Amino acid sequence: MKRTLLSFACALFALTAAAQEVASPDGNVRLKFHVDGTRPTYELAYKGREVVRPSHLGLELARDKHASKGQRETDLMDGFSIAGSETSAVDETWRPVCGETATIRNRYNELAVTLAQQSTGRHIIVRFRVYDDGIGFRYEFPQQDSLNYFIIREERTEFAMTGDHKAWWLPGDYDTQEQETQESRLSEIRGMFDKAVNWGNSSIAVFSPTGVQTSLQMKTDDGLYINIHEAACADYATMHLELVDAETSHLSTGLRGHSNAYTPAPQPSPYPLPAPMTFVSHLTPDATGLKGFMQTPCSTPWRTVMVSDDARDMLSSDLILNLNEPCAIDDTSWIHPTKYCGVWWEMIVGKSSWNYTDDFPSVQLGNTDYAKARPNGRHAANTENVKRYIDFAAANGLDQVLVEGWNTGWEDWANMWKRDVFDFVTPYPDFDIKALNEYAHSKGVRLMMHHETSSSTQNYERHLAEAFGLMNRYGYDAVKTGYVGDIIPRGDHHYSQSMNNHYLHVVKEAARHRVMVNAHEATRPTGLCRTYPNLVGNESARGTEYEAFAGSRPDHTCILPFTRLQGGPMDYTPGIFETQLKNWSDNPNFVHTTLAGQLALYVTMYSPLQMAADLPENYARYMDAFQFIRDVACDWDDSRYLEAEPADYITVARKAKGTDNWFVGGKCDENGHRSNIRLDFLDEGRRYECTIYADARGAHYEHNPKAYVITKKTVKKGDVLKITEAPGGGFAVSLMAR
Repeated sequence: MKRTLLSFACALFALTAAAQEVASPDGNVRLKFHVDGTRPTYELAYKGREVVRPSHLGLELARDKHASKGQRETDLMDGFSIAGSETSAVDETWRPVCGETATIRNRYNELAVTLAQQSTGRHIIVRFRVYDDGIGFRYEFPQQDSLNYFIIREERTEFAMTGDHKAWWLPGDYDTQEQETQESRLSEIRGMFDKAVNWGNSSIAVFSPTGVQTSLQMKTDDGLYINIHEAACADYATMHLELVDAETSHLSTGLRGHSNAYTPAPQPSPYPLPAPMTFVSHLTPDATGLKGFMQTPCSTPWRTVMVSDDARDMLSSDLILNLNEPCAIDDTSWIHPTKYCGVWWEMIVGKSSWNYTDDFPSVQLGNTDYAKARPNGRHAANTENVKRYIDFAAANGLDQVLVEGWNTGWEDWANMWKRDVFDFVTPYPDFDIKALNEYAHSKGVRLMMHHETSSSTQNYERHLAEAFGLMNRYGYDAVKTGYVGDIIPRGDHHYSQSMNNHYLHVVKEAARHRVMVNAHEATRPTGLCRTYPNLVGNESARGTEYEAFAGSRPDHTCILPFTRLQGGPMDYTPGIFETQLKNWSDNPNFVHTTLAGQLALYVTMYSPLQMAADLPENYARYMDAFQFIRDVACDWDDSRYLEAEPADYITVARKAKGTDNWFVGGKCDENGHRSNIRLDFLDEGRRYECTIYADARGAHYEHNPKAYVITKKTVKKGDVLKITEAPGGGFAVSLMAR
């Protein structure tokens, strides 16, 4: 690792009592900071073009007996002056355990401003890191006599936009990201909001008709791409954004939805509204209605703004990862990329069940006698069926087999707000855990554990050590967790400070047991996989399962890399070949991509954890196409984003870790796309065996999804591949070095 830390003179930093300025290493990104009257204020420019107009910083604090100043507490919003500043520069290189590239460069210029609040005698620090592709900044709170304990009522960080930008957004929600991305002008969010909310989700808590989630992707009329998110969210609440538009009279004070969480209505802010087209941070509360309980020394997560005039830079940026702390696990040799299949899709579609019996309307762990129950005949996690998946994995080079529904309690698991819902160690009578693990290991395959918590986090933490101990005993090294339903402790939300602490606690405890974690329905990722690389995947978005519920738009997977994947890899569960579900079940829905488009996802949506999500019998009819899933890597030495436009198309080339082989994937929306791919990234003087999996002529995601063609040829550096992507389709290419 190379690291430099330098002090800079006036050439890079202009430091005056009135304003301070810092530029990125390449000079394209420029940040200005000053105190506007007594309020901290920043602004941002890119290549001389305004990106963020002057925007205020600050936090409203709660008057509470648990705070250092109790009922005499005052806000950290105004009354500030600059007490000092420090500047530095860093240029270092680090190696991710798994990643899109073998190494990541972390290069930035830093400005840390110390602010003094004269009326309270308090000091806080605002730290800015300016990269070539954007900025990160956070609030830091040194320990001091007058600031030991404080409670955040609301963070009021502003992001003042320069116009009515096009935006790709999700409704702001305290409990779910399983929404479909909307595309509109900022001014249109309010009018579209109610129809945009997925009201049918098991937990919904929306706070404002102009509230949106991060990562928020935007595009200006003059061609700038802007993304707002956060990095390193630990011991803090998840941030949303509330847009002040022409109709806003006050910031949010209400809550809508059918979440059973209890949240007191927030109090109106006493501070004036910013100008329209300004986003204001909005933190997820806990059951008290408060947003954060802090003990100094401490800091907030980084607030991030990425900017470029090239959409590809949004996808290749490492800014979020770089703002996280280095790896905290000494020995990472047990963390590895994984390709898996599993007993899952047949339950999601509705052909099979998670529960063993239909006899019990209610289950009490330790008291309900399953030996006396009649099997329902639809339970998928039975020994013989799991063996079938193990055989398929072994025959096709897949590493693991996920099994959902293996443990007792699924008869009344969902939406009962039930504390003692699962014990995570007791199998159903028809699931022989010992024999199945022995069988899998004899075939060179592992089973992947499944821990659905039904959001009873108290119960999960109580059983966690025993559950991981069971995994260690039988040779499991990975677990998929789930958090469906309303949170227990009752009254909390999925993205509160306490829940974010829970998710991280599980990851840390898993690391002690050398277990990798794939978390579903958890908080949206903020790059913590750098610090804890055993967090190999999250769902935290609308995944493939929604294709069985009503479908997702064809452009869905063309926007997720710009939004959800900014914070870390997603377990999207691709690979559905039989897209017409009625062909093997009673489900009338269909998957809104072509078969070739499904193959593309293994490359366009980075994850070290990739599932072949369809049934073995469905793959059996398309084994020539399945060859790509067998061949494609999950871990990479290099990645090149060749084409990109949010929600329209993405084309990326990746070099498999430790090899000279490349894979290319392209995915498009409902309009189709024509790709011209210059193979300039290949090694000079080398030949490659090229296999192209493409949409056939006449393919269409809706009426002809399984029409594909496979072409083989020999190629070299500089050759051009011309590939037509069907509406909702895509392509995949393997380039095997000779």
